[in-house]
Amino acid sequence: MNSGAAETTVELAYPAARKVEQTDDYFGTKVSDPYRWMEDVDSPELKTWVDAENELTQKYLAQIPVREAMQKRVMELINFERYTAPARRGTRYFYSHNTGLQNQNVLYWQEGLDGEAKVLLDPNTFSLDGTVAISGISITDDGSLAAYSIADAGSDWVKWYVRNVTTGEDLPDVVEWSKFSGASWVKDGSGFFYARYDEPAAEASEAEALKTANYFHKIFFHKLGTPQSEDKLIFDRPDDGELNVGAQVTDDGRYLVIHQSKGTSPNNELAVKDLADPDAPILRLIDKADATFAPIDNEGTLFWLLTTLDAPNGKIIAIDLKNPGREHWKTVIAESANKLSDISMIDNTFIVNYLADAQSQVELHGLDGALLGKLELPAIGTAVGFGGLRKDTETFYQFSNFTTPGTIYRLDMKTRKSTPYRQPKLLFDPSLYETKQIFTTSKDGTRVPMFISYKKGLVLDGTAPTLLYAYGGFNISLMPEFSPSHVMWMEMGGVYAQATLRGGGEYGEAWHDAGTRVRKQNVFDDFISLAEWLVANKFTSPKRLAIAGGSNGGLLVAACELQRPDLFGAVVAQVGVMDMLRFDQFTIGWAWKEEYGSPSEDEEEFAAIYKYSPLHNIRQDVGYPATLIMTGDHDDRVFPAHSFKYAAAMQELHSGANPILIRVETRAGHGPGMPLSKRIEATVDQFAFMAKELHV
Repeated sequence: MNSGAAETTVELAYPAARKVEQTDDYFGTKVSDPYRWMEDVDSPELKTWVDAENELTQKYLAQIPVREAMQKRVMELINFERYTAPARRGTRYFYSHNTGLQNQNVLYWQEGLDGEAKVLLDPNTFSLDGTVAISGISITDDGSLAAYSIADAGSDWVKWYVRNVTTGEDLPDVVEWSKFSGASWVKDGSGFFYARYDEPAAEASEAEALKTANYFHKIFFHKLGTPQSEDKLIFDRPDDGELNVGAQVTDDGRYLVIHQSKGTSPNNELAVKDLADPDAPILRLIDKADATFAPIDNEGTLFWLLTTLDAPNGKIIAIDLKNPGREHWKTVIAESANKLSDISMIDNTFIVNYLADAQSQVELHGLDGALLGKLELPAIGTAVGFGGLRKDTETFYQFSNFTTPGTIYRLDMKTRKSTPYRQPKLLFDPSLYETKQIFTTSKDGTRVPMFISYKKGLVLDGTAPTLLYAYGGFNISLMPEFSPSHVMWMEMGGVYAQATLRGGGEYGEAWHDAGTRVRKQNVFDDFISLAEWLVANKFTSPKRLAIAGGSNGGLLVAACELQRPDLFGAVVAQVGVMDMLRFDQFTIGWAWKEEYGSPSEDEEEFAAIYKYSPLHNIRQDVGYPATLIMTGDHDDRVFPAHSFKYAAAMQELHSGANPILIRVETRAGHGPGMPLSKRIEATVDQFAFMAKELHV
């Protein structure tokens, strides 16, 4: 396909963006913020500007001939049945399913593995445009009741409802003002624990509620059949409003384990409440957040936990509540050379999911920690799931990679054999493609990896249009996964590259820590080094290299295009954190200080942030790569003003013919819960943009 054929060019007359006199003082450094008014998302002036920008962007995209063909092919590639791994509760199995082009997955239940599938929740019926989604689900142990949360227009704010599984009818119960929370039922199904913030002031506008910072997370218990006003406060930390809290009832129903973490730090404290004794004080089991402590299971007072204490890659320890002092802790599975990514206990066996160079490696261990065997996976890829209860004799997991859609496997714990349970029918031939992993060295000599996928027979002459994608933050691991749009890109002769950067979780806490706070520049250096490797090894050339990322990844690609405008031909920055001096002023942004540092409270951290903050490093009269900025008007995680201000500043200061465009999705948030129709439109727009700018 050639997007350059018979196309016209839209004149890039950018909408006027008013500038104001606004200067802030950071430790003696005066910083101008001329687009501060864009933080008022209720402003009619801002709406006029957004509408004009959207009109310009859509005119530009509409003249790309390949866009229509891309739309058709993505629709074909995504139109296959998709399932999640089933979870058993009592005699019932619960899972979600999409026939192919449904806006939202439908949640089903069935009696036994071979029972008739029945709809439990169909969020496609919640709204006409598909923008109301299920954000959380929790089933009682007997499978009779489901607590589910609903998010509107991609918001992080959710409402909890309760449904009778057998009848499909909702109970009168409604729980509001919950955020960053699951629901955990007590054993008898009489109610559940959840986390919430205080309700915003009654006089607050929708826009104020959208951007107001959230502090003092609390745990409540909701008893079925009672109004939320009677919910009992179980746990709070009035001494520290920046703690996020969560609660989970142990599988035996005896204890409530309360997780407390500061901002987005992976480290946490743990408290334990004995549910059998209402008068028992809450035990502060872990009273110092000096590592990650994640409960796995328990046998009476003996608890098994995954921790990074003195083990950045993770290890398994045992703690007895009768002797909880650290001197009594016992190591069950020692730290490995690979990161311990996830663990569960099924049939009295630890299922240990390691990350070995950003791909899954699964081991089975006995309760004494002894290795029982390794799970043979189909190929290089990602295995997730392995849920269930300690007494279960089966579990399910999903396997995928860049050319394999998610296939569900059933693992028989007695025979330790995996068999396909649900396998999607492919609309392409995966044997035509190959994936390899390469390693190169970053600026400071650190070894960094990258996956590269492409059609077999690719000629390395530097001409292949290439998309380099990454995230690099918040201890999040980027793994091989299937994407119809990436398959479409490779069908067109493109290369898809996925970078593994410091700041992520692929190599344990030391790897994550090396890309945080004053060390954030390491992440950009890693990314730039991998981009240079693609050019040096003749996969592509700078004019044929596109980069893309979302959220923290949006920050990444924006910072890199400003630092190395010569290295890239196109940039797609989605819901990015662009104003790094004010990220902590909105919604949950304060929590990111654990990751980025504090621009207003620490002079050294301010200096490091100011050097790479995208909004503050755009240079006058520099020709930057073609850039498409994407955000949602209801994003209450990364406030959309980040993207608005960055787009206005780039359009003002950039020189040359390359377009600087912004696409603002309406009734959309940070990404989760976005209906499939909107996701397809957004995906096609970004790939059409890249195709045009890279002359595919």
